Amino acid sequence: MAAQGFRPVYHPAGHDHALRNAVQDLRTGRWVAMARLLDETSGWDGWTRRTQVLAAVAAGTDVVHAWRTEQPGSIAATVMHSRVAVERAVRAHRAGHARTRELWQEAWTACREAAELAPADPVPWVGLLALAALDGRQRMAEHRLSPPAPMLAPGPWGLLAEAEKRDPYNREAHHRMLQFVYARSPGPLSEAVNYAQWAATSAPVGSALHALPLYVRVERYRRERGHERALDLHWVAEDAVRDAERALDTWFLFCATEEASLLDLNHLAHALYGALRFDDAARVFKALGPYYATLPWAYRTARPDDRALAEDIFLRARARCLTG
Repeated sequence: MAAQGFRPVYHPAGHDHALRNAVQDLRTGRWVAMARLLDETSGWDGWTRRTQVLAAVAAGTDVVHAWRTEQPGSIAATVMHSRVAVERAVRAHRAGHARTRELWQEAWTACREAAELAPADPVPWVGLLALAALDGRQRMAEHRLSPPAPMLAPGPWGLLAEAEKRDPYNREAHHRMLQFVYARSPGPLSEAVNYAQWAATSAPVGSALHALPLYVRVERYRRERGHERALDLHWVAEDAVRDAERALDTWFLFCATEEASLLDLNHLAHALYGALRFDDAARVFKALGPYYATLPWAYRTARPDDRALAEDIFLRARARCLTG
């Protein structure tokens, strides 16, 4: 595995080969493989993950619109329409596009319609949580509800509760909630730390939410760019090592790694590598197989937008761990 010449592969589908085939068809403008895949998907975890990946690919195309035109009664197509609408609104907001408000309203309406047509589906509520991050000032009443525990801030707790009612500990729902916390509090990350710790400690063994604190730690470093010498000390601190070990012991050792998020696996490998837990990190690198994600490795480089630098850092960390 650590042999020279190894080159990692980035693909949003990761180990999910059926999803990979649907993505390939989607990129050529065809929707039939996507429809078939979603019809065969069981379990809300796989449904949430697959619809998210497909929407990210479909957002720049008219494929989902064509699907709805061909099959206007398809509930899956309606849910995917809401997914694509949310993805477009989030991208427009990130880019400061003039149509952001219009796209936001369209996405909000699409999510509400999908929630009515698919009342058991958590995805429309996950979409509404994603849109909440566009409302950093919490102008909408549904984005400033009282929190369920002390040390947590007001937010879209009702939306999270609706997603959790349908799929307890839904990974994407909590990551969307974390994005809202970032948008609400652009300064110190104390609110994000409190939220991630609350979500992780509330989650059962095997839940991907045990990796959530690792994301906050990466975000803290990202906001402190320029302090390169402090990077490794950042990951060997007692609380950092504890978060990495907890994610390993309560999530990774119990999850089906072929179904796990590539981002989660990369964040865990990165945290264990930074904590000098090379043997444990090696287990995660092996679970990744040929796949990787540019984040969080890119933040260890001088130019986070340079994918080649991120890949180089990943390869060096992987080789260090796999060679003992």
